[in-house]
Amino acid sequence: MKKEINYILIGVLIATTLFFTGCKDYLKEEVFSQLAPENYLKTKEGLTSVLYETYAKAANMNSNNSIYVLGPQEFVTDILYQSGDNVEATIQNYREFNWDPNMDFLVQNWDSYYQCIRDANILLENIPGSNLSASEKSLYEAEARFLRAVSYYKLYFFFGTVPLRTSTSQELSLPRASEDELKQFIATELKFALENLPNPGAEAQKYRAHKAAASGYLLKFYLNTKNWNEANTVSAQFLSSFKNYSLSANYKDMFKVENENNSEYIWVRPAIASSDRVTANSWSNVSFPDNFKSAPEVGLVFKSTWLNWPNEFRIYDKFYNTFEAADKRKELMITYFTNTSDQRVELRGNDNIRSFKYWPDPNNVGAAHGNDIPEIRLADILLSRAEALNELNGPGLEAIQLVNQVRARAGLPNVMQETVTSKETFRELILLERGHEFFNEGHRRMDLIRTGKFISDAQARGKNARPFQLVFPIPQVVIDSDPVIQQNPNY
Repeated sequence: MKKEINYILIGVLIATTLFFTGCKDYLKEEVFSQLAPENYLKTKEGLTSVLYETYAKAANMNSNNSIYVLGPQEFVTDILYQSGDNVEATIQNYREFNWDPNMDFLVQNWDSYYQCIRDANILLENIPGSNLSASEKSLYEAEARFLRAVSYYKLYFFFGTVPLRTSTSQELSLPRASEDELKQFIATELKFALENLPNPGAEAQKYRAHKAAASGYLLKFYLNTKNWNEANTVSAQFLSSFKNYSLSANYKDMFKVENENNSEYIWVRPAIASSDRVTANSWSNVSFPDNFKSAPEVGLVFKSTWLNWPNEFRIYDKFYNTFEAADKRKELMITYFTNTSDQRVELRGNDNIRSFKYWPDPNNVGAAHGNDIPEIRLADILLSRAEALNELNGPGLEAIQLVNQVRARAGLPNVMQETVTSKETFRELILLERGHEFFNEGHRRMDLIRTGKFISDAQARGKNARPFQLVFPIPQVVIDSDPVIQQNPNY
């Protein structure tokens, strides 16, 4: 075990050094050239480097953020599909619900979060005997428990129950936790983080955890487990406690690199334009149509340093057509373009509309763009609270006003209370609003599952969707390596 940890430490330091080189000057830490592995985890320097690697794994940043992270949450929904390049066969299996445990992307989503959990456990076991001050020990513990909880949150909603590893001394072979055990663990850890993390704006460095992030994840956890009472309580506490957040004035510009420090973002997946693409946002590379020159609709002109990949992400016409005519959120999608021969090419009508939600970075480095990807923003808090209130009490005035705040920013008229005749009607309206607000942010799969629409909607679109596919299969390599881990039913 000691030898294994020594190798982990050396790998962590190397990975951290590479990862944070040139990362917008955030989470900077002096790199020391001499390692003494037996003492390393007793020092602030050692623990900090492990902490930063834990952040990297929790954000799943060592992957292509568009294909491997956002894609699996939307390829299976009514918003987005993909064609072209060598990933098409795999993504077609996602799209058509022909899932099996050997598919690409599954291992990525399993390994990264368990690496984060491992690193968090290493931190928690070594913080007490380190040379950190008392306040630093408290902070590092809260951050480690937050990151570990977020990893289990993401594993749970992707695979269902998973082995609950809370210590590096546990047996290598570990069965899956029960539903109650895992859910209680996630909630408890997030509550601890909420209590002990600093307030937003008081964190030691940008992109480190704070109370609002913990509160946001706790709300999302209660929402997606349909614990409406707790979702109501946490959302009310959030809005009363964190008044420094506000809706960004301009939806179209909010996702641009130059506006990523806006007042709406609560927790993001940081992205860096760097040559190794380790932390990149690659969305725009897969959004350009073939031979794209410009998009007069949105004022986008192709820049010679940008890349146009054969792997193309396309928006379904049916989803685009659900937007109201005046909805400003459509301004991040194009329905036609001018090609390199100065011809107009129509995209609408062929399920070929393109989204530029993550507007190309003018300072890109090859395929790497620097747009941070929001995981939780204020609009999500508002609509989540509206949903919880509706599930508890029906479409009351407060819930409708919350939805109208989001609609107003989109340039849309208010929903009038007399037009929302039932809880079911308002539930549908909120789901539609969430689709328009959060397209291409990785929320749609869970929104459809939570509202009972995921399987039926896929079947209506002609997909081979079956009730057991509310979760993905556990990767076969995981099953093969640990026979006590049972596969999800019917896979």
